[in-house]
Amino acid sequence: MKFSTAVGKIQETNVDSVLLFIREFSQMKDPLLKHIDSASRNGVKALLESGEFSGKAGETAVILRPTGYNATRIILVGLGEPKKVSAESYRRAMGVISRAKALTGSKKAAIFFDRLSDPRYIQAAIEGFVLGSFKMLDYKSRADKEDKSQLSEITIFVDSRAKLKKAEAAVRQGEIIAEGQLMVRRLATMPSNELTPQIYARRIQEYARKEKIECQILDETAIRKEKMGLVEAVAKGSQEPPRFVVLKYRGAASSVKPIVLVGKGVTFDSGGISLKPAQDMHEMKGDMAGSAVVLATILTAARLKLRQNLVALLPLVENMPSGKAQKPGDIATSRKGLTVEIISTDAEGRLILADALDYANKFNPQAVIDIATLTGAALFVLGYAGAPVFGNRKSLMDQLRTASRSTSEAIWELPIWDDHREAMKSSLADLVNSGGRPAGTITATAFLENFIGDWPWAHIDIAYVDVEPKGKPYTPKGATGFGLRLLVELLSNWKRL
Repeated sequence: MKFSTAVGKIQETNVDSVLLFIREFSQMKDPLLKHIDSASRNGVKALLESGEFSGKAGETAVILRPTGYNATRIILVGLGEPKKVSAESYRRAMGVISRAKALTGSKKAAIFFDRLSDPRYIQAAIEGFVLGSFKMLDYKSRADKEDKSQLSEITIFVDSRAKLKKAEAAVRQGEIIAEGQLMVRRLATMPSNELTPQIYARRIQEYARKEKIECQILDETAIRKEKMGLVEAVAKGSQEPPRFVVLKYRGAASSVKPIVLVGKGVTFDSGGISLKPAQDMHEMKGDMAGSAVVLATILTAARLKLRQNLVALLPLVENMPSGKAQKPGDIATSRKGLTVEIISTDAEGRLILADALDYANKFNPQAVIDIATLTGAALFVLGYAGAPVFGNRKSLMDQLRTASRSTSEAIWELPIWDDHREAMKSSLADLVNSGGRPAGTITATAFLENFIGDWPWAHIDIAYVDVEPKGKPYTPKGATGFGLRLLVELLSNWKRL
């Protein structure tokens, strides 16, 4: 899809379709709406009187062949109540219309932004279109592999030349961020036979090379030398050897401490000896979504030329049952030297994150943030609506909350109390890897807490927000890419801790 920007009048635009965002109204006061109403022989007034369209969020209406307009059709897209209009309103509105036949049947389209629009709205609209029109067609065959949309170009029109440069920057920003989120969706949707730890690591290396990001891949021998006993313990049940990927992006002075991002990369999670139920096990190919978010974040940061130093740590494993697999009751030793009694082999994500969090100490970070599809218990905390988060510094959590509000990727902070920490202690070893069902999301984080150094830390559990079960305006059913916009926004507006 080609995006461009221009200054012009809606009547003179030579495209098939013109999109016009409309705030909810009860009577027509907008001069442009009055003009369209006149050009369509009171078509807008008729829509209002019939109740078919009033600008409510999610509503759309089409005015065909308006007199005096070069466009074949004008598509009215509802934003909702004027006082509640936000960037998310535009993101949702474009997500809805991105799949509509009136738009996909056009070859060229234009979007008009009025005097009330600011660059954030333009960026959000681009994100909404790119994300909402996404289809995973890679594994279809014959005709089903082809995208039926005819749309090839969208021009963003603003009402003055003074706004053009800001509009151009907003379009570019929205496109880059949305493409980053689509990378997460694609990776999380790939079948595990095509994304083993070795294959995944090679892909990461190729992505890093394109963006001139330093990439180091630790194979099983190097992992053993680093004494990552928990990564080894999870991986030994699989024929596929583990990998540990280190990415470095330098966007600031060498004296600036890096922000370290850690992502869980279980390319398939059977549960190991503590085998998961067969129902929905196929979705466990997406248990590497945290690593995909971190990968896409550092690549997006490079494309946006963010002035930060970043390190990404991606432990990649398969968790499989076999005669070599770790067993409940085994005791493994972490890189930090703490011993862990394995209560459940299905609590594997926290094990590989633990070694990665300890490895982060090598970089003397100013902060560390990990993101993972960590606990099934997260479903019973916030459902599919948002992600539980934890942290040890108010200043970091405040920045995360601000980024969450800006991107509409919802998070909610949970506490870790001493009772939760006690639940993760073992009578035989230093720790257990599972505290049972009560407060499972919190106790898993209490386990991770043992492996962080003396730096600000946040943990984001994206289990269940990583997949959309039904479909929303700009999120089709399937992998969501949740967390990419949140982290990019955080890093774009980072305040040193």
